[in-house]
Amino acid sequence: MAEGVRSLIVRAGDFFGPHAGNNWFSQGLVRPGRPVRAISTPGQPGIGHQWAYLPDVARTMMQLVERGDALGAFAVFHMDGQWDADGSAMSAAIRAASGRPDLKARPFPWWLVTLAAPFVTTFREMGEMRYLWRVPLRMNNARLVAVLGAEPHTPLVTAVRETLAGLGCLPDQAGIPQNQPAP
Repeated sequence: MAEGVRSLIVRAGDFFGPHAGNNWFSQGLVRPGRPVRAISTPGQPGIGHQWAYLPDVARTMMQLVERGDALGAFAVFHMDGQWDADGSAMSAAIRAASGRPDLKARPFPWWLVTLAAPFVTTFREMGEMRYLWRVPLRMNNARLVAVLGAEPHTPLVTAVRETLAGLGCLPDQAGIPQNQPAP
C-alpha cells in the first residue's frame, strides 16, 4: 500500500477572472470599481505572455480530479490558457469587452515599483517577477490535452468582459458599476 498524500499540480499563467482579487489584471492593467479609461501594459511590445482565466482553471482542475486514480499519486499538468503571442491581445480584448476601441495603452510604471521596492514588500516581489514580462514563457499543455481531450477555454473577449463586469469596470445602463448595489 502506498503511503503519503495524492498530489495534483496544475500550473497556469497569470490569473484573471471575475472577483479574482489581487492579480496582474486587476492591479496592473485596469482599476477595479470604475470604468476603464486606460490600459496599463506591464510587458514589452512583441513579448508573449500567458494568462489563465480562473473559471477555465477551475473546470480543468475539476475534470482532472474526476479522473482520480487514473492520474497516479503525483500528477503535474500545464495549462495553455490564454496565450498573448505579442503582448497586444489582452489590451485588444479589454478594448473590445469594454466597448472602447479608443482606449490608450500606456506602459506600466516599473520605475515606481523599483523606487518603492525597498519599502514595500509587494513591490519588491513584483520586481523579482518582472522577468516574466520581459521574456516569453509558454507552458506546454500537451499532457493535459492527452488526458482531457481538450483544455477548457473561454474566448478571450468573453473572459475579459466577465472579468471587467466582476471588477465593476463595466457600468450598467443606470451608470452603476455592476458589482455594487444601487443606492
